[in-house]
Amino acid sequence: MRVLVRRCWASLPAGGGVGRRSSPQWRTLAGLGGPAGLEDGQGVRVRKKPPWRVLFFGTDQFAREVLRELHAARENKEEELIEKLEVITVPSPSPNRLPVKQYAVQSQLPVYEWPDVGPGEYDVGVVASFGRLLSEALILKFPYGILNVHPSCLPRWRGPAPIIHTVLHGDTVTGVTIMQIRPKRFDVGPILKQETIPVPPKSTAKELEAVLSRLGANMLISVLKNLPESLNSARQQPTEGLTHAPKISAGTSCIKWEEQTSDEIFRLYRAIADVIPLQTLWKDNTIKLLDLVEVTSSALTDPKLIGQAIIPGSIIYHKQSKILLVRCKDGWIGVQSVMLKKTLTATDFYNGYLHPWHQKNPQAHPSQCRFQTLRLPTKQQQKGKKIVAMQQCIK
Repeated sequence: MRVLVRRCWASLPAGGGVGRRSSPQWRTLAGLGGPAGLEDGQGVRVRKKPPWRVLFFGTDQFAREVLRELHAARENKEEELIEKLEVITVPSPSPNRLPVKQYAVQSQLPVYEWPDVGPGEYDVGVVASFGRLLSEALILKFPYGILNVHPSCLPRWRGPAPIIHTVLHGDTVTGVTIMQIRPKRFDVGPILKQETIPVPPKSTAKELEAVLSRLGANMLISVLKNLPESLNSARQQPTEGLTHAPKISAGTSCIKWEEQTSDEIFRLYRAIADVIPLQTLWKDNTIKLLDLVEVTSSALTDPKLIGQAIIPGSIIYHKQSKILLVRCKDGWIGVQSVMLKKTLTATDFYNGYLHPWHQKNPQAHPSQCRFQTLRLPTKQQQKGKKIVAMQQCIK
């Protein structure tokens, strides 16, 4: 018996469609019809149970943990869950920048660079933090489609930076979703499995990533053990609760002292500081704030902070704590070190910059010596400058 599976996507809406009405492909592969050892329309043999042939797509540390678990499953000969495992990653001048490529090479797994997906035949694809839209033609090469390990409770935080936005917006609950990829749009496919966990208080995005990567890897293995059944019971994503998690730009790292509260600044710090240091402006120079700390109640009793109106961005050195106190919209944040040409402790910055300024301006109000919001040029402004520069070169 020959079963056509190449056309199974045509009748499905872009957002999913596997739920109440399963396509013929998933019904057949879930054991609702047809003998073992089916073939698709191209003569490729379709397996009804493990071991699976898996092609993995990924790049970063989150994806590395998922790949590591897949590799461990392949090495486990007793369970016979994965027979073949190959890897697709993106081009990079340095393999060390891509944890997935580094792990694959060390583990002697076949690695291909996108858009090369290799010549092999596979049962199912797995995506984790890949960042590339996959075509319908590619998806249809896999009899069981392509699964995505997404670190959020979809449809909340669709997009490339769900963990960062989880921390940035102060979510108290998060999780992992195993979903099926659909072409042309990110993170819109049906959900096969979803689990939630509480967000640990004051955790950074990097710390949360480690927790979610382990959870996601274990959930994926669970799905692969019962893949046809999981696909047959998949449900569409709900229409309510949709939010997007776009990439973080350098502009996001610029603190807006007049607009952001201390809580918002600390959330921003925990969300992106491992990727992009927070930035501000000091005397027309960009300065990076490297180590932020919460301000203790004892520091807030400093006479310099009492009995006067202080403008957001104002800086006061707290000698006992050896930190810079910086005023924001509703309070203060502490800064232990900065980068201005080179890394400086708060004490170094005070001795080299703040103290000399105050000596030259003994009557000045503290608000005259402050950080200011850094306004980075937009892409349109940068594009305009390039056009002007090109025109000048032509002249």
